[in-house]
Amino acid sequence: MGKKSKAEKKGKDGKRKEELDAEVHDQELASVLVQAARSMRTVLSRNLVESGLYAGQDGVMLALGESDGLTAGALAAKLGVKAPTMTRTIGRMEAQGFLERRPDEDDARLTKVYLTAQGRDRLQRIAEAGQHSERLATRGLTDKQVRTLLKLLRIVDSNLQAARAGE
Repeated sequence: MGKKSKAEKKGKDGKRKEELDAEVHDQELASVLVQAARSMRTVLSRNLVESGLYAGQDGVMLALGESDGLTAGALAAKLGVKAPTMTRTIGRMEAQGFLERRPDEDDARLTKVYLTAQGRDRLQRIAEAGQHSERLATRGLTDKQVRTLLKLLRIVDSNLQAARAGE
């Protein structure tokens, strides 16, 4: 019998080296993505504190800035959170004076969420905080590398969304 190549050698658990490398790579990818997202969220939250906003509230404000007058369910779906979480967030933001709830003009059974004047005033600060966080995150990268990173992350997200939809 001849010698086995590296690819044919099996570890103690019976898996080939390629399979083990793939598992490590997958675990590393998940770990790095989660950590990068946490770090980005931490920096963004720190930048938003000055405007009186808490983590996650910026997404609600930006969504309403694009399309004011959404239901809590539509906001939850758009931001990928559960409806009860969104309802609590809306309540907090309403108490802060950023949002208001009003009955839908066409269907009184529905309640829609709108930005107040105070909420609209915060949109520019949110955008600035996001831009500052992005500049920090991409420091040392070329424009081309940033475009490639965005493209790759969109592919990863699309793959994960498709897998989730297939469950």
